[in-house]
Amino acid sequence: MEFFRIQRDIPFMRSARTTIFVSALLFVAAIALLIARGLNLSIEFTGGTLIEVRYTQPAQLDLIREVLAKDGFKDVSAQSFGSAKDVLIRLPNQEGVSNEKLSEKVRDTLRAQDSSIELRRVEFVGPQVGAELVNDGGLALILVSIGIMLYLAMRFEWRFSIGAIVATAHDVIIILGLFALFQWEFSLSVLAAVLAILGYSVNDTVVVFDRIRENFRKMRKGTIPEIIDNAITRTLSRTVMTAFTTQLMVLAILFLGGETLYYFALTLTIGILVGIYSSVFVASPIVVWLGISRADMMPVKKDGEADDRP
Repeated sequence: MEFFRIQRDIPFMRSARTTIFVSALLFVAAIALLIARGLNLSIEFTGGTLIEVRYTQPAQLDLIREVLAKDGFKDVSAQSFGSAKDVLIRLPNQEGVSNEKLSEKVRDTLRAQDSSIELRRVEFVGPQVGAELVNDGGLALILVSIGIMLYLAMRFEWRFSIGAIVATAHDVIIILGLFALFQWEFSLSVLAAVLAILGYSVNDTVVVFDRIRENFRKMRKGTIPEIIDNAITRTLSRTVMTAFTTQLMVLAILFLGGETLYYFALTLTIGILVGIYSSVFVASPIVVWLGISRADMMPVKKDGEADDRP
């Protein structure tokens, strides 16, 4: 099924040198931001207190943050949770203040503003638990990346594997770099979105590479750039249709899912766009520059079989 059909191949590889240069600059800048600024880790990683309160009317989140900030609560996060009347408040650890006293102080501060609020839940995440989550999250990211590498190495010729691995790393680092640049909160849900983007990006790249591999056998007179341009052009309809339908769902979560799911959806939104870009302008040019040739893609001749190479 095709959303549209392009009659003439688009010369993507003509701009490959420029796009790779731009991608390399963005990649280095993202790494520099991660080193210089780091990620704004949520209390799930750093430790802190989570308080759920319910109002009798839709809560005014900006006013809640302002009231808590005036009472000495720094770096407080307040967001809707489930409904407009339920609010989830996250507070970082405070030295010398117990979890019970902290929750009581928050309750008193909010009740001074609105006496009808109901304290529904208080949870505390210790620094040790937060450190374990950081380690487990990093381990999950590494294991998924290794699994993808092994899959690509077994499925494709090594040049394709390297191209796909670099493109996937490019997507993840760019996303993390944006989180470091804007200091968006990096939570467990964002980590889950990053892992989902790993799979999405690889899937998109594999589709293009499968068509390139097929073209090597069909387009006997085409040059390497022409073969790759044809493969990308022929899969463009599928890529656009898949990205469009996926983005519809993700944008619905982004705009209607509330603050709790906002950064999860934002990560997916950016990741889908970056994944499409890297499949075309990062992975494919790397395959060309690694010196892929028609001979590399032809099946190995066995004894007694005719040579299928031109």
